[in-house]
Amino acid sequence: MTPLQVDFFARDAVTVAKALIGVRLLVDGVGGPIVETEAYDRDDPASHSFNGPTKRNAVMFGPPGFAYVYRIYGAHWCLNVVCGGDPRGAVLIRALEPTDGLHAMAERRGTSEERLLCSGPGKLCQALAVTGAHDGLALDAPPFAFQAADSEQALAIGPRIGLTKAADTPWRFGAAGSRFLSKPFPKGVAA
Repeated sequence: MTPLQVDFFARDAVTVAKALIGVRLLVDGVGGPIVETEAYDRDDPASHSFNGPTKRNAVMFGPPGFAYVYRIYGAHWCLNVVCGGDPRGAVLIRALEPTDGLHAMAERRGTSEERLLCSGPGKLCQALAVTGAHDGLALDAPPFAFQAADSEQALAIGPRIGLTKAADTPWRFGAAGSRFLSKPFPKGVAA
């Protein structure tokens, strides 16, 4: 598998979010192909960077190719990749198809049902053991490995999930027909 270089992330968030579908994400050798992402940029009121830099979002104001990891609801970690482009942004990794390290994922998640291992950003982080300790780490170095997709993926496109601001922005992307998505896409939406 061909590892992705930092310049892959040095593009706008929407372009990177689409391009990540099918890319294999491994954390310490555990993971699989990414099947769902969401894009956010600095002009987006739903983005953590919209109101400027804070201690929490500082990595989003640095160079592309780094992990931005934060907690939601005080309970679940979320993994984002920092992108370049203008305006700068980040991509939330929402789901992946679990293929590598299934036993470790099952132990961490407390289930052996493959469909439930990584079908949501919190589940994905728990399965891959991603925590706040990963915030600010380079994406082109261990423990991360991003490997180029084997083939181009048919995309499903729809609004992002769980937002109150810019909720209708169609910046959620997925592998069309994947059973490992966090939620189905609206019917008839593909690119």
